[in-house]
Formats: sequence, structure tokens, C-alpha cells
Amino acid sequence: MKLTKLFEGEGVSLSFEVFPPKNDTAFESVKEATEQIARLRPSFMSVTYGAGGGTSRYTLDIAKNIKERYGVPTLAHLTCVSSTRETVGARIADIKAAGIENVMALRGDIPKELENADRSGWDYLHAVELVRELHAADPALCIGGACYPEVHPESENQKEDIRHLKEKVDAGCSFLTTQMFFDNNLLYNFLYKIREAGITVPIIPGVMPITNGNQVERAIKLSGSFMPQRFKALVDKFGTTPAAMKQAGIVYATDQIIDLYANGIKNVHVYSMNKPDVAAAIQRNLSDILGK
Repeated sequence: MKLTKLFEGEGVSLSFEVFPPKNDTAFESVKEATEQIARLRPSFMSVTYGAGGGTSRYTLDIAKNIKERYGVPTLAHLTCVSSTRETVGARIADIKAAGIENVMALRGDIPKELENADRSGWDYLHAVELVRELHAADPALCIGGACYPEVHPESENQKEDIRHLKEKVDAGCSFLTTQMFFDNNLLYNFLYKIREAGITVPIIPGVMPITNGNQVERAIKLSGSFMPQRFKALVDKFGTTPAAMKQAGIVYATDQIIDLYANGIKNVHVYSMNKPDVAAAIQRNLSDILGK
């Protein structure tokens, strides 16, 4: 099922993100974790893509298994950074052959060893180039893109960021999923600005449950997310007690999602990090709201 059909529905939805294994040794344990999340019957599941395409085969294996065995719609990530057009073309062909209808088109993180490399000869510099290629290869694909409520780390300002976002939508993105954020007011402000800029596609907020204190530093590094005082107090109080931090993090994420639903957001995506217990706890907290 194309995700745009889901987003057109009247009710609220909850989806989860998982990531593929890095090698064959870890494949079965990761597959089992993703299957446990699939058994929760989320609205859809997204499967990420390793830097440089190192996990491309596993991404499709996991996505196809979820879709075929559990009937859960899947969104396969695809990145293009440092890849050639031939490589990306082959991956697009693999996606189509696997029967995947939904693709998340991302530039991807630049590998550490290439951070200072000359990029002038690269085939892809921005995600919009991948969006155009996907749309040209198969206009029927449902293509998603990423957006940053707090500005992309490489953009000079939000105005520039939103201009580039509009380019992605015009190139063929049918919906956008946000980077993690911890203050819903930032999202609401962002939504107002992008609607004013003429971006009308569905925006799917991405919520990250922080279930251990060590995740905080990584979350800030990855997204540059603003940490509200309420969240900082939570981490200060419970961050050194694993069980308490896990419970508090799940409750904080649940509270974020409830506020989003209450303010008219219909679809929320949870970065569940291959943690079936976290995904199940959040869904359980929302059971009556979701009608599950």
C-alpha cells in the first residue's frame, strides 16, 4: 500500500522505524526484533539504510519480509551520498523487483573518511537529485523525504532550508518525515512556515524515545535538537538509573505523541531503534486513542 493512501485517512496512526543488521552474523537477531515490532501491526514500518549503502541488501530483505509475512506496509530508505548513478540505478531496480512501493530518498550521512574529500566529481550532492531520479525511474513510486523542524545542520538559516525543501517536494516527494525533536512547539512553528511557503504534502513528525542517558549526547549530535528544560530535568533525575530512565523516556515520548494528536496531527512515526519492548509500551499507552 502506498503511504499517501494511509495519510489520507481520517483516523490517527502510529508507525515505527527499524534498522538492518551490519552483517550476516547479526541478521537473524535483527530480523526477529523487526518481526516482533511487525506483530504489533503498526500503520507502517520504515527500514533504514547504512552509510554508503553497506546494508542495502539487508534493508530490502527486512522490508520485504515485514511486508510479505506480516502484511505491514514498508518504507525502504535509500541514500545516494558518495554513490554512482550506476549503483543507485541498480538499487532502484532492486527496490522495484522487491515490490516495495514506498521509498525514503535521503542524501545520507557523509562517511567520516570522506568528510574532507573533493565532492565536485560526485554524482549526487543533495537528496533532491535522488528524488528526481526515483520519480523518473517510476512515477508510481511513493517517495518520501526528510525535513528538519530546527533547520538542517548544513543550512545557513531556516528560510534557505525551506526553499530547498520545496525543491524536493516539487521534484516528486509525496510526503516528508521530520528529524527527531523534543519540543512540539518547534514543530508547530515549522509547519506554519512551510505551509506559508507552499509546501502542502503530509508532514509526519518523527519522535525519538530516549530510554537511556547515553542516547542524549548522540541525539543532539545527530540532529542538533533543542532539549527543553523539562526534558533535561528528566535526564538529570533518572539518567543514571536504567529502568527509571527507560520508563521516563517512554512516558515523555508518549506525552509528545498525545499532544501531537490533540493538535490535529494524524500520523506519527517513532524511531524505535529495533526495540520491540519500547515500541510495544508506547503503543500500549496509546491503545484507546489508536483503537488497538
